[in-house]
Amino acid sequence: MSDKQLPSFPVVPLSEPSLNMAMIGNCSYAGLIDTMGRIVWCCLPRFDGDPVFHSLLGTRGEEGDGAFSIELVGAVRSEQQYVDNTAVVKTRLYDDDGNAIEITDFAPRFNRKGRMFRPNALARRVEPISGHPKIRVRLRPRFDWGKRTPEITFGSNHIRYVGDGIALRLTTNASVTYVREETAFLLDGPRAFYFGPDESLTENPEKICRDFEEETERYWRVWSRRLGLPLEYQEAVIRAAITLKMCTFEETGAIIAAATTSIPEAHNTVRNWDYRYCWLRDAFFVVRALNSLSEMETMENYLRYLNNITSMANGGHVQPLYGIGLEARIEEQIVDLPGYRGNEPVRVGNQAYEHFQHDVYGNIVLGASQAFFDRRLLRQPGLDDFQRLEKAGERAFKLYNEPDAGIWELRTRARVHTSSSLMCWAACDRLAKIADNFGLEDRAAHWQERADVIHAAICEKGWNEDIGAFTESFGGKDMDASLLLMAEVGFLPANDPRFIATVDKIGASLRRGNHLFRYHQADDFGEPENAFNICTFWYIDALARIGRVEEAREIYEELLSCRNHVGLLSEDTSPNSGELWGNFPQTYSMVGIINGAVRLSASWDKVT
Repeated sequence: MSDKQLPSFPVVPLSEPSLNMAMIGNCSYAGLIDTMGRIVWCCLPRFDGDPVFHSLLGTRGEEGDGAFSIELVGAVRSEQQYVDNTAVVKTRLYDDDGNAIEITDFAPRFNRKGRMFRPNALARRVEPISGHPKIRVRLRPRFDWGKRTPEITFGSNHIRYVGDGIALRLTTNASVTYVREETAFLLDGPRAFYFGPDESLTENPEKICRDFEEETERYWRVWSRRLGLPLEYQEAVIRAAITLKMCTFEETGAIIAAATTSIPEAHNTVRNWDYRYCWLRDAFFVVRALNSLSEMETMENYLRYLNNITSMANGGHVQPLYGIGLEARIEEQIVDLPGYRGNEPVRVGNQAYEHFQHDVYGNIVLGASQAFFDRRLLRQPGLDDFQRLEKAGERAFKLYNEPDAGIWELRTRARVHTSSSLMCWAACDRLAKIADNFGLEDRAAHWQERADVIHAAICEKGWNEDIGAFTESFGGKDMDASLLLMAEVGFLPANDPRFIATVDKIGASLRRGNHLFRYHQADDFGEPENAFNICTFWYIDALARIGRVEEAREIYEELLSCRNHVGLLSEDTSPNSGELWGNFPQTYSMVGIINGAVRLSASWDKVT
């Protein structure tokens, strides 16, 4: 066993969770592991399913319910990190008597027999690394959002947890009696725990978990090696890229916004939402970020999902989000759990599926546009794909000056949001470019004309002469961080005085220290209390584009310092304390890490 010391982090009691957690996943499901090696969140068999482990959101039962703990008796501190360039997590626990253990957690993922092996199973290995440690295993899965305790049956090497329509099996080389009765025992050698479908294993669980660990590490290292990295900030970029990859549902190509539900944007705000679905807006930004690293597979898979969405819509209304299996109805309800750090309510589903958010049509076209120009793809889009996108473009042109809920999904107020019109412009602009690439002169002219109409309307109605900047809505007077995207999507060059003025106004009104808020006016739930991380990253990008590179770098590096101990970010950050809030890990935020590094890094020719 290596004596290399991992970074040390404080013990976080299960009753007072924080977002100091690592995520494991295999593009089928995800699990969150706290700094004491407890799996406190895991939905099976897929991201948006019932949490088998739910203790991150509290429990109505005993402490420890809804978690999978491997405890070192008398533990006083822990260390945790990812194996470099992988999604494999190592947690070390120490007591005051020189005893220590190492827990290895991962979701198996690797190529096997010509296809990707990604079972709905998690693998855990624990071994002693010093002294004579004594451990206790507490495996307490729950069903129906913590309301149902499973029936337990067992055999010589396994324990079955049976619920209504579901059965899960733990296979282990530890004592089944000790595990079942939660008895502390001396750890005198490696023990393995394979938890997943109710299926018998063909070999010893220790050998299977060890082999799976080696294959999973190899998969992620090879995947990471293929990334086109910037010169600087490589560790942060690799971790962000792996995390984004883990947030893809490979079976359908969907991309979730985050792995959790109901982690509030701030304490006691009831801004608790379920992000375990595919927002077409967020997915576009994920695809764009990974494309910038030459990781094209995610875009190819997402296009399969997107083609199904546009086929379902057939030129009609497109929802801002869908289930990862193309589900259209994602009805919002409240379940009976105490919530993260006592923050109720805990919501399942998201009412935003009922919203009209017109930027979605631009996100559809932008999410697919690179595919029409990139010759590396295994399947090159054709005219039929372009014609399907044109239906989204027609909707964009029809709705660009109609009120909607906007990018921030306001529930009780509709306006003609400038950012929505901006993305409608982007839809028409990119369709013109795609048509030109196909040599379709008439269609290119058609879409360019429509893009010009929207461009003129935004410049006239989105600009407020009294304020001297673009504002959040046509005829409005408030600032909105989403206006920072004007240069990123090519609406205005970065040196346009109107864009520079807008960046300045946004900084003056929405910046708190080195963090940026989405907006400052009160919404359905009052005034926002915490900064929205992706907005800060948009601000960083805008500053760099207009020449304020050192200022952008300073803010970027401060935001990197807000990541948790394994390099992950949630949705929101307290500008006062740096504490992370909001659903976790948030794809938007991880996208920002990549985009900031690509924008700010010195070029490779500095060292080669």
